[in-house]
Amino acid sequence: MRKISNAFILLIIASVTLLASCSNQVNTEEDGKIKIIAAHNQTSPDSPYQVGLLKFKEVAEEVSNGSIEVEVHAGTIGTEESELVEKLQLGAADVVLVSPGFMTQTGIREVDLFSAPYLFDSYEHWLKVVDGKVGKKMGEIINKKSNNSFKLLGYWTAGVRHFYGKKPLESIDDLKGVSLRTQTSGVIADFWEKTGAIPSSISWGELYQGLQQDVVDSSENAYPFFVQQAHHTTPNGKYITETAHDFTTRFLLINGEKFDSYSKEHQEMILHAAEESVKAEREATNKQDVEYKEKAIEDGAIVNEINREPFIEVAKPIQDEFAKEIGVEDMIQNIRELK
Repeated sequence: MRKISNAFILLIIASVTLLASCSNQVNTEEDGKIKIIAAHNQTSPDSPYQVGLLKFKEVAEEVSNGSIEVEVHAGTIGTEESELVEKLQLGAADVVLVSPGFMTQTGIREVDLFSAPYLFDSYEHWLKVVDGKVGKKMGEIINKKSNNSFKLLGYWTAGVRHFYGKKPLESIDDLKGVSLRTQTSGVIADFWEKTGAIPSSISWGELYQGLQQDVVDSSENAYPFFVQQAHHTTPNGKYITETAHDFTTRFLLINGEKFDSYSKEHQEMILHAAEESVKAEREATNKQDVEYKEKAIEDGAIVNEINREPFIEVAKPIQDEFAKEIGVEDMIQNIRELK
């Protein structure tokens, strides 16, 4: 048998290493084409998130004449936002939609400011913040503190969040001892604990069953999301109290390193597609906020309003303390000035 030289072996190893390196690089620039895996955690085909990502796909593929291909996943590669954040970091997804609370798990605590209950007093106020200097600054923080793992493409809304449970809230005192599916750490949990509620961490995918089987007394979310999942038809989701405690922020993120590897032309196309997706998702959410409230009532849900001032009084010192803790006192002051 012929002896194989060391030099030849080294050449084979180098070739394999090069091929592995190329295959691990962003699905990019092969024949001038790139493929983008875009994902959110909602499984409903009517979700505003799906509307937004399909618009992103439509525009990116159209303006690029097919040199950009976008594959949209609606909960199929993760129904938990923590999974999507991890996939974005590892390169298993290229564009994802996540909430501030789950972003804090990556060490970027500043983003959780946007989760603070009653930080925004109207949708118009929210728009001024995220589309202005504060939103730009937050995007810079995300990119810097993630070492370019995350680049902000735009701010989506997830509607106005309200309480829903087995009983209506007539006052803030009615929350004492009530188990509430919500975030169980951070500024959101701090707020609900101060109201007397008991935060519970049931996953979104298991929440319908949890409400149906009395595992949890209540939850909180925006009409388009909890009505699409039929939470309002369960015994513990029938009573909706319009607390309007959060004009919700969602981050549309791309892996910054992958973005930087694209050509300038493709980068501009992606940014344009993201802008269009922002418009489409916000419009869909606002429209569905009205439509799904009407559907909930038609299905037998009971909706009531409540004096929000006691809730706001609980929230403000929590906001102040949290802003000081994470070093964004100037940012929260700017937000308040925009009211």
